[in-house]
Amino acid sequence: MARDSLAELHTEPFTAEREWTVEDIPVLTASVAVPRPVPAADRVSRRIYRYYQLQCRSYLRYCERWLLPQAEAAYREALASSAPLPCLRAELRYQVTYSQGGLWSLYTQSRETAVSGPALLTRRGDTWDLNGGYPVELSAFFQPRSGWKKTLLSLAADEIQRQERAGVSRYHEGWRRALRRRFNAQNYYLTAEGLVFFFPMYAIAPAAEGIPIFTLPYGTKSLRLPEEQEKETEAV
Repeated sequence: MARDSLAELHTEPFTAEREWTVEDIPVLTASVAVPRPVPAADRVSRRIYRYYQLQCRSYLRYCERWLLPQAEAAYREALASSAPLPCLRAELRYQVTYSQGGLWSLYTQSRETAVSGPALLTRRGDTWDLNGGYPVELSAFFQPRSGWKKTLLSLAADEIQRQERAGVSRYHEGWRRALRRRFNAQNYYLTAEGLVFFFPMYAIAPAAEGIPIFTLPYGTKSLRLPEEQEKETEAV
């Protein structure tokens, strides 16, 4: 094992809150919780710490630059029409989904409430190789030339058809084409059950479906187990 590599990572939430006002009236609040390695005494932990600190700062900048003008416009519109004054809310949270075998996986998800309509959810998946301290690409979990993208899209298509036949979910009419066009290899994370990949809200289904997720179980043909990925990393 390389120097400063980790077998597992321990974290605690790092939190931050901001409030923006217009004419001393709160119009937008933001809260953030991102992982903070404890202790951050090695190279890998410090790299991961800096990564999520940057994500925290970037999200708060996004709130100020993009959401605040919308919040101010909603405030002034409500003021002009004598309607209740709105206060928009934004939050960023995380969920660790896998932590063993030298791999650490999680997703971060933001939620933005609007004056009207459903809340907007945005998810991002991260999987870290704790031996080297770098993110792992989705393709690394599959055998070379295995056609892994086709495997994932076929699984998603089968699951969508099953859900629609059962009447438990509803997708856009053009979901087959959207699956191919909106697939992003960065949108994945690991769980104890398998490799989870997902699509953005609205990409293939109405807002009521939230963020569509699909799971490829371990042991599926061409999918390498996380433990196998670790062994190959150590052998390099």
